[in-house]
Order: sequence, then C-alpha cells, then structure tokens
Amino acid sequence: MLIARSIALFVVAALFEIGGAWLVWQGVREHKGWIWVGAGVIALGLYGFVATLQSDGNFGRILAAYGGVFVAGSIAWGMVADGYRPDRYDIIGAVICLIGMGVLMYAPRSH
Repeated sequence: MLIARSIALFVVAALFEIGGAWLVWQGVREHKGWIWVGAGVIALGLYGFVATLQSDGNFGRILAAYGGVFVAGSIAWGMVADGYRPDRYDIIGAVICLIGMGVLMYAPRSH
C-alpha cells in the first residue's frame, strides 16, 4: 500500500510540476497572458508541497526518483497537450528513467 501511495504522490507531483511549467510556457511563449503564468506558478508551488508527503524522509532520494517520473510524464504531457510524437529513443529513455526511479525508491534496503 505504501508503494501505491508513493506512486500516486509522484503522479500528482508530476501533474503539478509539468502542468505548472506548461502553463508558464503558454503564458509567456504563446502570449496567453499573466493569468496563465500565475496559475503555473501556483501549480509549481503545489508540486513542492506534494513532494513533502512522501513517506521516505530523504530529500535527495525523493527528488532523484521523481526525476524519472518527470521525464516520462513530460513526454506523456507533450503527447496529450501539444500533439508531440515521441520516437523510440524518447520512449526507451523514459522507460530507463522509470526503472531507475523504481530502483531508487523501492529496492529493498537493509536499514
């Protein structure tokens, strides 16, 4: 159950961080306005809060593991929001990152 909760928190964090960055991008680069930018900044702040809810107390491990979720989530977000079509190397890289996230977070440890 702890692993399912941890994965769910990573997914929520990714939605806030990637979505927040996307909103800022839309506001600035696509000239959609400061409301988009402000919403993005709020979402990025919520990302930081959600990351603190992980049961593991090691900041470095959590953020390193989250990197794998961020890579895969960013590609998925690009596909859904922007019509991005990843090539096989994008997919292979994202899978490698997710495997690394799994090893970092859920490998059995002696302590």
